[in-house]
Amino acid sequence: MRNALVFVLIAAAAVSVSGCGTDDAPAATPPTTTSTASRFAEATGEVPTDASPKSGAASTDAALTVTDIRLGRQPGFDRVVFALGGTGAPGWQVSYTDQAVQDGSGKTVDVAGRAILEVRILGSAYPFDSVVPPFDGPDPVTDPSTPAITGVYKKLVYEGVTQSFIGLDADQPPFAVTALADPPRLVVDIATQ
Repeated sequence: MRNALVFVLIAAAAVSVSGCGTDDAPAATPPTTTSTASRFAEATGEVPTDASPKSGAASTDAALTVTDIRLGRQPGFDRVVFALGGTGAPGWQVSYTDQAVQDGSGKTVDVAGRAILEVRILGSAYPFDSVVPPFDGPDPVTDPSTPAITGVYKKLVYEGVTQSFIGLDADQPPFAVTALADPPRLVVDIATQ
């Protein structure tokens, strides 16, 4: 008797749950996707004209981790995009340096090229603090479509700053730095003409 009662209750629950859905519901619209490459290719900007150091402040709530690094060619300049995950807006300190020296350890990084552009992304967080998977691509990041950029090297986080070095096959060309939102990115444009 007890088994029969359990069976009846389970059957009644199954019937009532199956009546909750209707066949009249509209079909789900498939998500639309835009490839990173096409969004990157559509990005435009002015050709940089100034090689002096650039800086900008991070938002007070910034806790960002580099999730991707992309290189691309634009008319008159090459572009490096640091895609970021986490909260807030990045700050930056970008300038030429004679030698690539890692923060914290003091180790020298061997960077190919005639000039080294140091990129310091302020408002950074360790991946275990931002809970964002970090970029795990090659070191250095290279792209044959951007021969003026010999590589983007060593993405290190130390005391709230992600440090990276861009090797260039030119003598300190002009550059520009821009922070973009939705999703957060730091963009470094380097003149090629």
